[in-house]
Amino acid sequence: MRKRMLSTATAFAVLFSSVALVAAAPAYGDTTRPIPVSDADDLVVDGAHQRVYLSARYQNEIVVTDNTGNVVTTLAGLPQVRDLELSPDGGTLYAAVQGADKIVAIDTATLTQTAEYPTGEKTIPSRLAYTEGKLWFGYGDQWDSGLGVVDLTAETPAVTLDLAAGHDWSHPPALHADPDNPGTLLALDEGISNAPAVVYDVTSGTPVIRVSAEGVAGNDAALTPDGRSVVVAGPGNRALTEFRLSDLQKVRTYPVPDEPETVSVAPDGTVAATVLDTEDVGDTYVFSGGPDEPASVRNLSHTWMPWFGHSMNWSADGAQLFVLSGSNDSTKFHTLDEPRKYVGNLKVTAPATATRARPLTVKGTLTTALPLPAGTPLTVTRTDLESPDGKSLGTKELGANGAFSFSDTPPAGGKVTYEVAYAGDATHSAASASASVTVSRTATSLTLNNNGKVYSYGKDVDFAAHLGSTYKNRTVEIWADPYGSDKPKTLVKTGKVNSSGNLWVALDMKRDTTVTAVFAGDARNAPKTAKVTAYAKVKVSTAVSKHYKTGKIGSTTYHYVHKRTDPVFTTTMSYYKGRKQRLQFEVYYQGRWRDADSQYFELGTSGKSAVTLTGEPQTGIRLRARSSYVNGSSGDNVNSTTHGSWKYFIFTS
Repeated sequence: MRKRMLSTATAFAVLFSSVALVAAAPAYGDTTRPIPVSDADDLVVDGAHQRVYLSARYQNEIVVTDNTGNVVTTLAGLPQVRDLELSPDGGTLYAAVQGADKIVAIDTATLTQTAEYPTGEKTIPSRLAYTEGKLWFGYGDQWDSGLGVVDLTAETPAVTLDLAAGHDWSHPPALHADPDNPGTLLALDEGISNAPAVVYDVTSGTPVIRVSAEGVAGNDAALTPDGRSVVVAGPGNRALTEFRLSDLQKVRTYPVPDEPETVSVAPDGTVAATVLDTEDVGDTYVFSGGPDEPASVRNLSHTWMPWFGHSMNWSADGAQLFVLSGSNDSTKFHTLDEPRKYVGNLKVTAPATATRARPLTVKGTLTTALPLPAGTPLTVTRTDLESPDGKSLGTKELGANGAFSFSDTPPAGGKVTYEVAYAGDATHSAASASASVTVSRTATSLTLNNNGKVYSYGKDVDFAAHLGSTYKNRTVEIWADPYGSDKPKTLVKTGKVNSSGNLWVALDMKRDTTVTAVFAGDARNAPKTAKVTAYAKVKVSTAVSKHYKTGKIGSTTYHYVHKRTDPVFTTTMSYYKGRKQRLQFEVYYQGRWRDADSQYFELGTSGKSAVTLTGEPQTGIRLRARSSYVNGSSGDNVNSTTHGSWKYFIFTS
């Protein structure tokens, strides 16, 4: 794997600078999907079967996808698989399996291995090229690298090593061959700074150096359709370079703004490349007009592009371009359906807020590497509460330097969105963008009654939502949210208010309840919410037992209890999980009732609590008891504090 070092200044800029970036939108029809490939060494296209083969070295497998990156299958058991090579007839895929010192042949129809060619212990084959029945391979490690061949024309295919014809390779050479230029094998040393290249004549089966030169090899390379030139990603950081194979002289350069990483040439000669893109301004370049015309630029990823392997290729017919971005668990497969078209960067701006029924101005720009002429038509659609499916505002024209602006008077308030669209042409992809404005609406009056009122347990209470004047919408929702996590907030009524502006709902008040009225708003009136809280007491009663009679003292009924009898006080209260009742006692002393004791007792699931009063009481003393629910202290807060009635008793001899 090749590695790149950033200068200290560049590294700090990348890691710590705050920059504002704008990227071109994906062209219509392009697709992007994640793909389970850690780092792909090679990407080969099988036009006959509409498949793409990706060598996943660190996963020891070949991942097979369709033309949109959907995984068809994986071919496992290929330790450190590297280069892939498709036979001219498309029937066989060859793979260099460097971790097993062999090359394997895979039938592309059945995706099964049909042969393997051991290259020798510790040969580490990694680079492949096929020409005239022979499979050439680069092998070895660093300066122990060389050139070998598998003669597939022999009855028993044979492997021959040490065919570099005297050239010392610092790394296994990257190999390229084309049937339209028979007898020619290009070898590139991509692992050393002087970037040597060798063109071999392999007509006889034994390579002979035809021409060699330094300063040719780069990060990647691809032959032109006639096989007589090579386009190199580099050498250097700012261009692709085309060299003739006859003399390895420079033919032309294709300028790019960053270090080129991978390159591919379509059947019609269109050159495509990816760059590292440290500034996140564009990573994929297609030179549909040649090196003298601006490239079509796409920004497929907001991370650096892969700087290893061959991660781009054209479809067999040259109509689509397949590109990998990312690495490790974030690798993505991009299919560009119209790669030769220039992608527009369409931006639309509008004021953040505006007043309804008053003019506002929408502005924007449509820029491409190949500028569009003034007068180019743009269609505008406004979407708002009055026109949720969009309303055409007609065609606006592009002005000078790709700028445009237009005025509109929004008839509706709320969120108003202006979408601007360019339909595209023979050389430009379609593009669209939008901007939204928050347009003012009139404040709405909405009220609810009964706020803060306390009701007896189970009382049916009428709540009225009152809606003031509005433009069109007269519908109100009423929600009830009883206290307690076991009761969800519920829509209890929705409907249009009556002619007086009221909507009523009756609620059975068994818990403290927050009631909310909601008006969703309309084109001229703002949404509104009104909220009240009404409170509900518990139902509570206390019964006395173990007394021998009842009788009046004054106007108050007393329970008479023998002093040797322990009276029982049974409380019945509305049940809630974990609830306790407070039992309080008072004694009548010196002309008034005084606190004697109180204690909390847990209710059973039936809502009952029976408490026995024990001890040796003094006779003739008047006492009273009552049960209470105390909000918060009785174990919950779903009801309002409620006191039961006093029960009076007296002990006798």
